[in-house]
Amino acid sequence: MFRPTRVASSVLGWVAASAAVLVMAAAGPASAQSTIRDTEVEGIIREWSDPVFTAMGLEPSEVEVLLINDPELNAFATRGRIMGINTGTILRADSPGELLGVIAHEGGHIKNRHTLRDGAQAAGMQPFLMSMALGALAIAAGEPGAGMALVGSGQYFGTLGALRYMQSQEGEADLTAARGLEAAGQSGRGLVEFFENMRAQEVFSDARRYPYFRSHPLSGQRIEALRRPVEAAAHYNVVDSPERMAQLQLIQAKIRAFTDPPTQTLRTYLDSDTSLPARYARAIAWYRDGQTQRALDATDVLIAADVENPYLWELKGQILFEEGRPGEAIDAHRESVRLRPDAPLLRINLAHALIETNDSANLEEAVDQLKRAVAREEDNTLAWRLLGQAYASQGKEGEARLASAEYYFAAGGEEQATQFALRARDMLPRGSNEWRRAMDIVLASGATMDDIDDLDRRQQQRRDRQTVIAPPGA
Repeated sequence: MFRPTRVASSVLGWVAASAAVLVMAAAGPASAQSTIRDTEVEGIIREWSDPVFTAMGLEPSEVEVLLINDPELNAFATRGRIMGINTGTILRADSPGELLGVIAHEGGHIKNRHTLRDGAQAAGMQPFLMSMALGALAIAAGEPGAGMALVGSGQYFGTLGALRYMQSQEGEADLTAARGLEAAGQSGRGLVEFFENMRAQEVFSDARRYPYFRSHPLSGQRIEALRRPVEAAAHYNVVDSPERMAQLQLIQAKIRAFTDPPTQTLRTYLDSDTSLPARYARAIAWYRDGQTQRALDATDVLIAADVENPYLWELKGQILFEEGRPGEAIDAHRESVRLRPDAPLLRINLAHALIETNDSANLEEAVDQLKRAVAREEDNTLAWRLLGQAYASQGKEGEARLASAEYYFAAGGEEQATQFALRARDMLPRGSNEWRRAMDIVLASGATMDDIDDLDRRQQQRRDRQTVIAPPGA
């Protein structure tokens, strides 16, 4: 689903349970920021970027790409191999090559470990890099308000030493990106064209400049230093395929439809435009505008033309779910899972619909879907929250508390995670897999086995004191 979130949630949807964009901007007011998840958008971006990460020598599974719901042009990379891409950057890309070039550039920062270099401290950049890292981690942990305040801080860009250091890093990341694109059989032309198209931003004051170029200083010299190796590369003349162009147009239409006001989307994608992105965008706009039946009819037409598309089934399920018809949404979500069984977010959508029917007969399937989802995304806080809800409805209090512990553990709430894990431990069969997991969470908080043994002794002493011993002969 496309879902922007301000709380610890991993399913993407632009509404309470919708279809999928992730937002985390590195500038702007915190109130305008959120992270979004969408299986379709994420899948296309990973399809393009993972081969480039591999060519750079990075393990793609270790690079987390966050989609930030912010109309500004911005992107960043920070500690923990976390990369953020604003939706505004995706929407401003004129070609897949331009967007992939920006992603490759941020990958270059990760590959070169720029956020970890000791030189940053001497250049006055260490506080800024720490703010970026802490902000990104706070957002990933479900605290976007605090995260945005940290990530949005630009006060350390004032010194010339920091600026020179940044320019040096930018040049290194440019060359690493160009080499990675070439090694992956892709042209670096898009990266050069992106910089050339945005070069005019350098004449503006800092307040009017795109956030991306406040944090990524651009100059004619830097562009020329990048152009030479790119134009000399063997794959310079490789062009974007029609399939990739279609994918870019599709994700741009989806992002616009879920972020712009419905009336604006309908003005952008007129009825006379019969392309797939336009029809997709109009169906989403009608749904968001409360024209439910019209949206369902349009989605059914799209499905009839591409019955094996899991994201169209997902959209239909989302429309029905948000209309308060979870029972009707189940079949659509179940079909999306059948078509993409490896997508955790689709399983979470199905489980959510099953739970919201308030039918106890659906709980076992919901639990199964959620367990499969967290097996692939163990830090998905929404999945853990729903799993705790399902277990509680089944009367499985130990499992429910363990799911709550997992929720807080994934969200970075160490103290709450420990408290719930301790409660779960006392309710779960000793030695079971669930009991061991509860113990793992407790130990991960820094507790030792001696601490746990001491806690057990004190709990036993309390129980003994509370035991009433009947007098002899009673």
